[in-house]
Amino acid sequence: MSRFTLPRDVYYGKDSLEVLKTIKGKKAIVVVGGGSMKRFGFLDKVTSYLKEAGIEVSLFENVEPDPSVETVMRGAKAMQEFEPDLIVAMGGGSPIDAAKAMWTFYEYPETSFEDLITPFSFPELRQKAKFIAIPSTSGTATEVTAFAVITDYEKGIKYPLADFNITPDIAIVDPTLAETMPAKLTAHTGMDALTHAIEAYVSTLHSPFTDPLALQAIEMVLDYLPGSYSGNMEARDQMHLAQCLAGMAFSNALLGIVHSLAHKTGAAFSTGHIPHGCANAIYLPYVIKFNAKDKEAKSRYAEIARRMGLDGTSEDALINSLCRKIDSFNQHMNIPKTLQEFGINEDEFKEKVATIAANAVADACTGSNPRQLTPAEMERLLTAIYYGKEIDF
Repeated sequence: MSRFTLPRDVYYGKDSLEVLKTIKGKKAIVVVGGGSMKRFGFLDKVTSYLKEAGIEVSLFENVEPDPSVETVMRGAKAMQEFEPDLIVAMGGGSPIDAAKAMWTFYEYPETSFEDLITPFSFPELRQKAKFIAIPSTSGTATEVTAFAVITDYEKGIKYPLADFNITPDIAIVDPTLAETMPAKLTAHTGMDALTHAIEAYVSTLHSPFTDPLALQAIEMVLDYLPGSYSGNMEARDQMHLAQCLAGMAFSNALLGIVHSLAHKTGAAFSTGHIPHGCANAIYLPYVIKFNAKDKEAKSRYAEIARRMGLDGTSEDALINSLCRKIDSFNQHMNIPKTLQEFGINEDEFKEKVATIAANAVADACTGSNPRQLTPAEMERLLTAIYYGKEIDF
């Protein structure tokens, strides 16, 4: 038996934030990031709309990018003290992901972080609160997914937490919030969305429910990401919808080793954190070529290229066209082609690559990748990505 889960309600379009005026509840804690939501006036709008609905509001601010276990625990403590019946998370993926984890520890204070690392092992939520997610970036789609990524900085590992319990009750996809994104963030989040959709389409858990969502998202990203990156706000609005469709697809079909690698390399190197969407953009063409050694995956990658109108009469030619398209997007948006070009120190890479490869194989996203691999093969793949080598295994 399979399952397909989305938020009960998705409100979308300009000024959809106003739906908060109609929300029922007594107390809401609003979880936000480092200040852009306040700076552009969106936080004031959210709090005023909630107050108009007769709801008492408390704020938990300054969730950092790639939120830590410590931040999650501080937020859970704030919730335990305030006792909200609504959790409203707004901003990029980080505050929304952090709030999902906070929600769990608010309702189950005795739970440990280690208890949640095993996919789909969460306790039953909604005992104390419901969850509303309001994204301001066009990539993570965490507003419609069963996932949250939390970083253990002591171990240098990002953990993807997975459970349908943490799929929000309500998603508010108001493109006005995304119009404030700077160009680099637009590039990284847009490539994250493309990776979500492509990995969902070739995942071993893809289905007739997820395939149309994934293909529509891919088409929209290819159509609108260049314009969104250049500052065209109509394209930016369309990208906000595209990333949400990609999220609906991957939340139910799951992902693959592009994400496994991004999770396990993002915080691993002292020479610089690798932003999640940037990591996905770098790794995606290499992983496509690795996975395409699998017959079914090869057919599905070729089908993506065919549906997108890319050149090629054979499957190999179509897949090469798809990889060239991704490379051209990366080049246009100043995303490096290799980890070496990104600036990762070679000696440190060599020292850590075996451990990172083993951690990536153990990542929750690896299980639904179309081609399974050993830690040694993952190490070879990472090495190819570091130096920009062709995939021949």
